[in-house]
Formats: sequence, C-alpha cells, structure tokens
Amino acid sequence: MDRRTFLWAAPLAALAVTACSRSASAELKTLTVDQVAAKIAAKDGKTFVYDDNPKDRYVKGHVPGATWVESGDVTAAVLPADKTATLIFYCASEL
Repeated sequence: MDRRTFLWAAPLAALAVTACSRSASAELKTLTVDQVAAKIAAKDGKTFVYDDNPKDRYVKGHVPGATWVESGDVTAAVLPADKTATLIFYCASEL
C-alpha cells in the first residue's frame, strides 16, 4: 500500500464498511480497508463511496471522493444510474 493510500485508508479501520451491487441479486457484504482501497484505486468508474456519518463529522473529514448521505435518506437521486455499480457505504462504528 503506498503512502497516499494509507493516509485515507487508515481512518477507515474504525469504520463499518459495506458494499453492495444494485443488480437484481443485490448482495451486501463487509469489506476490509484493503479491499476498499483496492476498489477505489482501480478508478473503474463503477465504484461509488458514500459517508453515512452526521454532516458535522463528514465536514471534519471523510474519504476523498465520498459523497455524504443523510442516514435513512438514501434516494435514487444520489445514486449512480448504472445499476451494476458497486456502492460502498461507511459510517463511524463502535466495534
């Protein structure tokens, strides 16, 4: 893992990270920090990251490129049109 990746991936260690596909057979799964880093680093245009923390926490710092979503208000308006895209959601968690 290069230094740049480590700088943004390290804060994810304390976060709950979930990814899903929006296909007909959508599947939720937990990803490791390294898996998230690899998906973002691939820059395939099909991976989208969403921060589900309170707005003030998002403003203080978030994964670069992450879009803030209000908890309980994830609507089609904030999601990509591509139904095969990988959606990664994270929020702070007391693990």
